[in-house]
Amino acid sequence: MDILQVENVTKAYASHVALDNVSLNVPQGCVYGLLGPNGAGKTTLIRIINHITAPDSGRVILDGHPLTQNDVEHIGYLPEERGLYKKMKVGEQAVFFARLKGLSKHDATIRLKQWFDKFDISNWWDKKVEELSKGMAQKVQFIVTVLHRPKLLIFDEPFSGFDPINANLLKEEILQLKNEGATVIFSTHNMSSVEEICDNITLINKSRNILSGNVDELRRRFFGNRYDLTFNGDARALMEKLLPVAGEFTLGEPDGQGREHISLHLNDGASLRDLITIANENVNLAGFNESISSMNDIFIRAVKESESTTEN
Repeated sequence: MDILQVENVTKAYASHVALDNVSLNVPQGCVYGLLGPNGAGKTTLIRIINHITAPDSGRVILDGHPLTQNDVEHIGYLPEERGLYKKMKVGEQAVFFARLKGLSKHDATIRLKQWFDKFDISNWWDKKVEELSKGMAQKVQFIVTVLHRPKLLIFDEPFSGFDPINANLLKEEILQLKNEGATVIFSTHNMSSVEEICDNITLINKSRNILSGNVDELRRRFFGNRYDLTFNGDARALMEKLLPVAGEFTLGEPDGQGREHISLHLNDGASLRDLITIANENVNLAGFNESISSMNDIFIRAVKESESTTEN
């Protein structure tokens, strides 16, 4: 079941088309990556989903009905542009934002204290926001975003400015929120930060959706039937012997033990058994595994295919 559907959304400004007929479906209970370079249109789409701005055409469906202003209370949004009132005390401001989301002062305080303990920032409750480091301020804003337990969470570049330890802390919390039933949209231009947490993705480039789908299925679609071989022996001679069953060879650098490395594509109709047999007959095979493509590889290939289609 899809919790969110974006149908043929277009948004243009005076001299720029921010979104060009974009559609996507976000399954309930997943982490959904909204990926693409800066300026691709991701933030504009997020602002439309949050009812901050309206599309020129198209519509957004949330939980089976057209999105309205009243739906915003069920959405938690952490924008890339952070904003806290610097002169207010941290705890006082967190309670203020929580009450805007419909929580009582009592309930907000209890929940906030629990989150502050979890993020190890309890001793900053009575200090002013201007005393916080950037990372601490981001922790506070993350807490305020998730505190009212919305069914849809949207994080725009949530790891920006975080050190690896705190970035990992946030990743763990995002996955925990998913396990508790929330749906998470995760927007970023950093492909590597998506690898461990996204179930589904949409790639946006130059205001258009160029690719959507389940991460594992997309990996098989774009880089299926690719394998890595590690061995001792003559790499170029092996590639020649493998030509009846494989192609698209990539010769890597020898590893620290002097072993060669080849990445290849198994031809349609060829069997893994034949490939392994040929390899064993010609070299001393030390390792064999299926090649796993990165999101960056998929994005580059999808962009090239999209641009080729546009040119034609």
